[in-house]
Amino acid sequence: MNITQVAKLFDLSAATLRYYESIGLFPPINRNKSGVRDYNEEDIKWIDFVKCMRESGLTIEALIEYKSLFATGDHSLEARQKILVDEREKLIEKRDEIDKSISRLAGKIKDYDGKLLERENKLKGTLVTEAKHE
Repeated sequence: MNITQVAKLFDLSAATLRYYESIGLFPPINRNKSGVRDYNEEDIKWIDFVKCMRESGLTIEALIEYKSLFATGDHSLEARQKILVDEREKLIEKRDEIDKSISRLAGKIKDYDGKLLERENKLKGTLVTEAKHE
């Protein structure tokens, strides 16, 4: 398969596939006589794995480390699991931050006609004053 076909298969851009290859997330792709990437079944498995891990929230950095550990064999199972646990914790922290932001914004929407509109009107006066001084 060529890069266009693989990109379409995985709903990734060709640039993303080239980038992932360049940073070593999967082994270098064989090329045909014309120099065009020629993905085989093993390459497809690696891309599927990388995409799955990215969709699970792993950062590129964590995935690079994970792949390096994977290459060393089963003695790195515990270290690889720790990467997954750490990445999950980071996602939970992000989710908590997003939940707080959503809650804060919901409060502003609920009170839009009250305090927020009042604050905005005060800011308008500040903007008019600043514009006069320019």
